[in-house]
Amino acid sequence: MLDDMDIKILRILQEDCTRPVAEIGKEVGLSTTPCWRRVQKLEEAGIIRRRVALLDPNQVNAGVTVFVSIKTDQHSHQWLEKFHAAVDDFPEVVEFYRMSGDVDYLLRVAVPDIAAFDAFYKKLISRIQIAKVSSAFAMEQMKYTTALPLQFAASSTPAKTERAE
Repeated sequence: MLDDMDIKILRILQEDCTRPVAEIGKEVGLSTTPCWRRVQKLEEAGIIRRRVALLDPNQVNAGVTVFVSIKTDQHSHQWLEKFHAAVDDFPEVVEFYRMSGDVDYLLRVAVPDIAAFDAFYKKLISRIQIAKVSSAFAMEQMKYTTALPLQFAASSTPAKTERAE
């Protein structure tokens, strides 16, 4: 269970994980060593999974976002493993979800342009049988954040889920 101090630290780290621990500690009311111990415990517990740099997609020529909805008529474990392996091989796929409802899988794909997406699409369908694919190009990004809402963190224990990495 996270306490208020952990949540304050996490909120700061989600905004800028490069801030010095002493600065974070001062902001939350802790000295450097106790603050550092809390950060280490959050990492050991897997709450902080990793620290990364967020890149500007346009600056690295990956500014077109495509949401790909996939329906399949195959629901075997063998097909799922093959599909998962195929999707993992594509660096263009930056998010990959198994869904409930009318869509079985949802991908978020980052590419430089429509031609690059078409090449991705052709490679994907050559690797795995898919019943239906629908693609939607994002016209404008209205909101984007990697920061998770922390108002729920202290109220319950997180559900354990298996992640594909």
